[in-house]
Amino acid sequence: MLTNPHVGLLFVIPGRRDTLRINGRARLISDAPFFDDLVVQGHRPVLALVVEVQQIFHHCAKAFMRSELWDPQTWGDDLPSTAVLAKTLTTTDETLSELERYYGADYAEGLYPSAARACRPLG
Repeated sequence: MLTNPHVGLLFVIPGRRDTLRINGRARLISDAPFFDDLVVQGHRPVLALVVEVQQIFHHCAKAFMRSELWDPQTWGDDLPSTAVLAKTLTTTDETLSELERYYGADYAEGLYPSAARACRPLG
């Protein structure tokens, strides 16, 4: 995005087969008056992605219907864990075991951490 600001956003709503596609130009901002409206559990965003909408498309349901994307019977169980993906796709000194603990059952508790228990970036 820093070298090519053109973006495409696909809005998918679970249970709906149709989607909404928005094309536009994106930019990152580090402060704006609307940041105060985005506070969640006391955490104010430090960055936001602003998209200047240039095109909007409604996509029919054919692709989702053919793919059976919303049918849990078609999902399979052979997907790698988040920890495996992190170890494979990032440069990190953390072991797979450490990553499994980090992304384990307590991961959701760190979504809105206190200053003492902040999430750290990998790598």
